[in-house]
Amino acid sequence: MKKIILTVLILLATVVVSPTFLAAEDFVIDTKKAHAFIHFRVSHLGFSWVLGRFNRFEGTFHLDEKDTARSSVEVTIDPASVDTNHAERDKHLRSDDFLDVRKFPEASFISTSIELTGKESAIIHGKFTLHGVTRDLDLVASHLGSGDDPWGAFRRGFQATAKFALADYGINYNLGPHSKDVEIFVSIEGVRQ
Repeated sequence: MKKIILTVLILLATVVVSPTFLAAEDFVIDTKKAHAFIHFRVSHLGFSWVLGRFNRFEGTFHLDEKDTARSSVEVTIDPASVDTNHAERDKHLRSDDFLDVRKFPEASFISTSIELTGKESAIIHGKFTLHGVTRDLDLVASHLGSGDDPWGAFRRGFQATAKFALADYGINYNLGPHSKDVEIFVSIEGVRQ
């Protein structure tokens, strides 16, 4: 009988401390070791894509698997870190024709709610601030995986996509009819705190 009780207690202790059974977890997005990316693409005259990324950003997310309404995401982006692999174009993107980084040195996304759409997918509703304008933006997100890493930490990975019109954020530079929208792709790993 003592062996049965001990076995039950050990199993209960395992369930209580197991990361997969935790109700709420806080994560820091791992930008220091380059395990997170914010990429974008814009049509170039309807002929091809200009691809780019933001090299400097940081963020956190809170995940509550039992109560999704308590989950949240916050990301801050340095728009001056825009990188399209072309120095002159990047300089132009930082100018007041586009991001105007001297006047607007920060962009951000702050979630307002998270809507589950499947076992591993969700729509993250939030407020996106760019070029001094804040508007609603939805990220279509999916969970890529979670578990212990080789360095003793626990990680979760997600990807997300979104699309918005430059004009919605007060960026009205004439790029032609095919280049009005920006498509965003985000891939992040969070390290549990």
